Amino acid sequence: MQDSTARPAGLAQELGPRLEQHRVSLTGYCYRMLGSAFDAEDAVQDTFVKAWQGYERFEGRASLRTWLHRIATNVCLDMLDGRARRERPMARGSAGSPDGFDFATRPDATWLQPIPDSRALPGGDPAALLASRETTRLAFVAALQRLPPRQRAVLILREVLSWHATEVAELLGTTVASVNSALQRARATLAATPAPATDTYAPLAEEQQTLLGRYVDAFERYDMDSLTSLLHEEATLSMPPYALWLRGPPAICAWHLGTGAGCRGSRLVPTVASGTPAFGQYRPSASGGGHEPWALQVLEISGGRIVGLNAFLDTARLFPLCGLPPRLGA
Repeated sequence: MQDSTARPAGLAQELGPRLEQHRVSLTGYCYRMLGSAFDAEDAVQDTFVKAWQGYERFEGRASLRTWLHRIATNVCLDMLDGRARRERPMARGSAGSPDGFDFATRPDATWLQPIPDSRALPGGDPAALLASRETTRLAFVAALQRLPPRQRAVLILREVLSWHATEVAELLGTTVASVNSALQRARATLAATPAPATDTYAPLAEEQQTLLGRYVDAFERYDMDSLTSLLHEEATLSMPPYALWLRGPPAICAWHLGTGAGCRGSRLVPTVASGTPAFGQYRPSASGGGHEPWALQVLEISGGRIVGLNAFLDTARLFPLCGLPPRLGA
């Protein structure tokens, strides 16, 4: 008689490492589908559980990659069923005033969230990494959220992950003609509302590194004249979970010198999120000594100027996800 513990132990030894090889690419796929780093990680975990449960029925009838993406797609479609799309504050109304800051917040599920590159983008070829960063930018992922979920899946699989139409048809259980039709409709929707062009993180680009260095210097000295000189005339500032957002250097400067004056004395720790430069912002501790987490700043830059300052205030979850320290010493 076969030992009842032999199969699970053997399965764990065989399947566990094979699933882990796909974790990062699946997380990136689910992030583009869901617009949330935390939802994406939950979706991948659910995918792995379902893979464990159904592995004996899998029997290699498709590639493991296709099978896992089929499970992940169904998990994402279930999560999206009946749920409002995630958006950015700039999509929910006109720019506000720095003098009349509305401290009303919106539920977490309202807002598009960033994701650390390390969680969603496989390493390796620099050109492939650059292309992957393009498709995790906040503006691009926000545009994806405007698509119906199945069109979203088709477009990501075909144009982001470069799957063949036959592979996508097999994954979705439909025809190639249906896949091509969904792709055309998705392209038309995105063309009607194109995502703003922003530069991805480019560690070897001297101009970008110079701009980021000047930004860190200006912010940590709290020199608003120097900081606003780095901003595009149409630059925006947003702070989820607050709905209010600001446009233009004068408004952004006024906010930092008024309502946001508590940011004076902050320190910035560099990271990379959603394919773009980011910083963990630590404000001076109210108890004295050291600095406490305040926001994950995700910068959008274009043409040598900063066009978007996105301060995500959910530091309790975002800082550990990004590998940022829980506080900075004195």
